[in-house]
Amino acid sequence: MEVLTRDITPETPMINFNPTNGLMELKGRSIPYDSDSFWLPILSWFESYMLSPKEKTTFKFSLEYFNISSSKRILFLLYKLNELVEKGLAVKVLWEYRTEDEDMYEVGQDYAYMVKVPFDFVELKEPEVVLT
Repeated sequence: MEVLTRDITPETPMINFNPTNGLMELKGRSIPYDSDSFWLPILSWFESYMLSPKEKTTFKFSLEYFNISSSKRILFLLYKLNELVEKGLAVKVLWEYRTEDEDMYEVGQDYAYMVKVPFDFVELKEPEVVLT
């Protein structure tokens, strides 16, 4: 199975799903004009991964913003992770959010409540700006 990658754009996140080490990363914004054309190949790839998953799968979300249609796809992925948990595999979600972004933190909390997958919340502090 090949690594699934998508470059980041202003409307779509960077995707790096690696079946070799079980690390799945999403970073950026997800507001695609045509949500199905963006998300369906990703969901299909993950369905294939589910046929022969690693003992440990980690999903790393570092999203700035996503729309309702992307939210539904993300929740679908999280529900799929439930299936891995039920099989006794090690699964974890790393949910990264910026310190000042309470909304993204709360969305992660909502997702964590809806699934059986352990979430680790990682606060990303903004780098200090030094004025000279």
